[in-house]
Amino acid sequence: MTNHAVVIVGAGPTGLMLAGELALAGVDVAIVERRANQDLVGSRAGGLHARTIEVFDQRGIADRFLAQGQVAQVAGFASIRLDISDFPTRHPYGLGLWQNRIERILADWVGDLGVPTYRGREVTGFAQDDTGVDIDLADGHRLRAEYLVGCDGGRSLIRKAAGIGFPGWDPTISCLIAEVEMVDEPELGIRHDGIGIHALGRVEYEVRDGEVIYKDQGPIRVMVTERRVGHVGHTSEPTVRELSEALIAVYGTDYGIHDPTSISRFTDMTRQASAYRDRRVLLAGDAAHVHFPVGGQGLNTGVQDAVNLGWKLAQVVKGTSPESLLDTYHTERHPVAARVLRNTMAQTALLRRDDRINALRDAVSELLSMDEPRKRFAAMMSGLDIHYDLGAGHKLLGRRMPDLDLLTANGPLRLFTLLHDARPVLLNLGEPGSLDITPWADRVQQIDARYTGSWELPVLGEVTAPSAVLIRPDGHVAWVGDLTQQGLADALTTWFGPPTAA
Repeated sequence: MTNHAVVIVGAGPTGLMLAGELALAGVDVAIVERRANQDLVGSRAGGLHARTIEVFDQRGIADRFLAQGQVAQVAGFASIRLDISDFPTRHPYGLGLWQNRIERILADWVGDLGVPTYRGREVTGFAQDDTGVDIDLADGHRLRAEYLVGCDGGRSLIRKAAGIGFPGWDPTISCLIAEVEMVDEPELGIRHDGIGIHALGRVEYEVRDGEVIYKDQGPIRVMVTERRVGHVGHTSEPTVRELSEALIAVYGTDYGIHDPTSISRFTDMTRQASAYRDRRVLLAGDAAHVHFPVGGQGLNTGVQDAVNLGWKLAQVVKGTSPESLLDTYHTERHPVAARVLRNTMAQTALLRRDDRINALRDAVSELLSMDEPRKRFAAMMSGLDIHYDLGAGHKLLGRRMPDLDLLTANGPLRLFTLLHDARPVLLNLGEPGSLDITPWADRVQQIDARYTGSWELPVLGEVTAPSAVLIRPDGHVAWVGDLTQQGLADALTTWFGPPTAA
């Protein structure tokens, strides 16, 4: 039996991000992945929202993604475009980048951090006790971990074996998604009709002046809504014939499809784990929430789950914080995904096409063309408005910390560079040396700096400049100071463990 502090099941974006977070904290973490390598069949999800790019920037890896993707305005609600170019963020845009590329970049980062991955291995079950979890693999090997995290997708074995409920709504529509070659030249672009939404485009493209320009050749990416809800399950992967029939129903032809790289089916089934944790077993990403992919929020929500959980789990494993800190993972992240589930259900309804839905869609479109509704919905879709309820106080409390251009004794500094190692920061903007956090100095970086610009948050606009801010490793604000230390010791204890005795 091989021992690790944490075992993550699944090397998708969520599992990889979590592994990176734990490795940064010096935790012995390993990944179990049933694929023999990081290759994905097909390109899958297609983009990153602004907040996820910020999260990568907090770890110093955003440039790796920006170098390979297409910067574009990707936020939208039911295909109604929402421009965020005027938002107060260093990244007022999204990124067009297929999931297979996203995964490869994250896998390289995790590899740099030295995380071992058990590839070509499948978990068949586990048993947890008071001190850890025994994990059974299909090849007869066993692993022992203090904590097990299921990042193993919507059909999560970990969730099922833990007996965690997955309530929600059954599917009402299904879509086929594929990468194929076509004999005939297809009609590229998006089409709406009485059946639903459909799209044909080449896998290779670039964005010019906000418009998607497809390459002249290469595989075609197909997304077509089916007339009837198809079955989703392990044993019934869709066939070329089903894809052909679905295309003919919409386009009158299947364009001579052949040589599919991948064909899969997804639905608008909408479900969420009733609990994100059962003692020593936790869930993140699609294992914790599934929904129709409209708005492109799934992968982004999963990556942000990982960044919320990673530092908390690391502190509990190291004995810095009590196990109760893990309860805040569910408390903070469950409402975020619940909101994603609601907005995707609303969008799915608007994607249907009949005269009444068209009238409603026109009304929503007119509403979203107004500044205030646009900002609210765009901040929701891009993840920039996420607010953890940490109690009453300054408007910054519980929200993402802006990436300020600071002046320090050692010169200019971007705030996000302070978060590269996933360590908390106490930023003192008042009198240098005026805050004393000696009992937490081994865990929390203290930085004296000056900032002369305005403090602006998406939707909320300008907020009062604080004299000090306590920033968690996930980039969210845990305490805001007003020239006094009132409440600081409590916040430090809550989030980063009790004080060290002198």
